[in-house]
Amino acid sequence: MAEFSRLARERGLRLTHQRLEVFAEIARREDHPTAEAVYRAMRERVPTVSLDTVYRTLRLLHDWGLLDILGARAEGVRFDPQVEPHHHFVCTRCGHIYDFTSAELDALAIPAAARELGEVSAQRVEVRGICRACEQRGETAGEG
Repeated sequence: MAEFSRLARERGLRLTHQRLEVFAEIARREDHPTAEAVYRAMRERVPTVSLDTVYRTLRLLHDWGLLDILGARAEGVRFDPQVEPHHHFVCTRCGHIYDFTSAELDALAIPAAARELGEVSAQRVEVRGICRACEQRGETAGEG
């Protein structure tokens, strides 16, 4: 909470009750929740909170470097019809997901830390960056 408060003050942003509640909810969780899950968890404590406020606050926290977005974008889950072994390059600007294959990544050993969590049935590596199309359009500043 102290880091969140400090960053908000530095940026001249108001520390609203709803922003503080979103931050507190996400900070106490260990399950990598969706914005919808944060919203549902908060509704009883803060009945006036909107899903839009939760999404905007989570994006703000991401922009400040206080949390990471798993998957392609914060807007929702993506589905992949390609079930053969492959990996993903995710453009952090436009959100496009590119499939690629890599013998080097396929050959990586599953770390003991992952095996301790359960039986691993598959592995995919997700590489993030700015895609060539966005680079050519000059869209390289920050994550989108």
